[in-house]
Amino acid sequence: MTTLRSRIGFEIELTAPPGSSRRTLADRLAADHGGTVTRTSHTDSEPSLVPGMGHFWHLTPGFSVADAAGRPLASLVDDVTLVADLRREHEEAQRTSTPPAPTRPDDHQYRVLSDDPRLLRLIALHTPADTPFDRVLDDVARLFGSAVETVGDVRRLRDASGASIALAAGLALGRERPCEIVTPPLERDHEAALEALLGPARELGFTVPHEAAVHLHLDGAPFRSVRAFGDLVRLFGWWREPLRAALSTNPHCTRLAPLPEALLELVEQPDAGGADQPADWSRLQAAASRTGLTKYVDVNLTQLLTDEPLRDTVEVRILPGTLEAAEITRRAGLVERLLARCLGPEPIPRPRSADLAASVAELLALAGPEPEPGPESGPGFIPSAENVPVGRR
Repeated sequence: MTTLRSRIGFEIELTAPPGSSRRTLADRLAADHGGTVTRTSHTDSEPSLVPGMGHFWHLTPGFSVADAAGRPLASLVDDVTLVADLRREHEEAQRTSTPPAPTRPDDHQYRVLSDDPRLLRLIALHTPADTPFDRVLDDVARLFGSAVETVGDVRRLRDASGASIALAAGLALGRERPCEIVTPPLERDHEAALEALLGPARELGFTVPHEAAVHLHLDGAPFRSVRAFGDLVRLFGWWREPLRAALSTNPHCTRLAPLPEALLELVEQPDAGGADQPADWSRLQAAASRTGLTKYVDVNLTQLLTDEPLRDTVEVRILPGTLEAAEITRRAGLVERLLARCLGPEPIPRPRSADLAASVAELLALAGPEPEPGPESGPGFIPSAENVPVGRR
């Protein structure tokens, strides 16, 4: 068993078997813990097929599970990147004329789409997640002095001038099955907590999707300094291939990319370090924001570039999908030690060898050995936000 010492949130991508859904797992987890399931709306974006429009934003059904004391266990939501298995099964069913496995009837299995994320946030505020399809968007329509139109199987809302606000439609075939398990930040007994989620998923026949990944969210506050941020960039920039090899990154995972070259160049500029005072950090934040950095890279650093983050975390996105808690914590342990190394007194060096196997060995040496089980301190421990001096944030 790998003992993790830091507060970490996990995102684990799975697929429910035909005839099942993420609601099935939510109900099982609630039953196991004497808890409850609450329907939620999950916000995400998807590529648009409309010329000139990059993305649509949408709300899809999700479920939050709490234990008997009301403590959150996990949220189960859709992930739009998980498509290959559903497409393959659909094509096989068409070839064999096999009807899809029936799922439990549910008049809440719909999505709401808009081309403006601000409008979608407004819709989410005024549309309870348990609103049935035949009433969705009605409350928002009253805000605009308008009415919802029904066009076939679609509910459409436009304002008084005819400008589109949003539409609601049933989920595409099988979209109730992708299941991203999102945990709250776990502070101790990480492996046992993950096994309590993944064990039931295995028993219910959930599988690891073709594109699956596991994401780790670690506290961002310790990395809000010129020195620590620079070492994060060096680690995921200079050591990209050794990292992906050591962690067995899924080559089919989407929404991954190298850090922008401009960001690597920025942290190496002679004036990037300064005296590592708050003003130096503010200047680096502003400069890094202009390098083209997005969240869809190997490590999401975007929350560090604002003083008002939605979640003040460093998100490591390159762990492969798995249903085994021990595999997740073993890889998370390596990430934890490497990120703790970024907080050390010596800067992260470049790999000395161009050979992949040799550079992986260098990376493991850089991380150091796994710490012995014990109290939260010492090598591999990343302090939580409340334990970081304000000047470092």
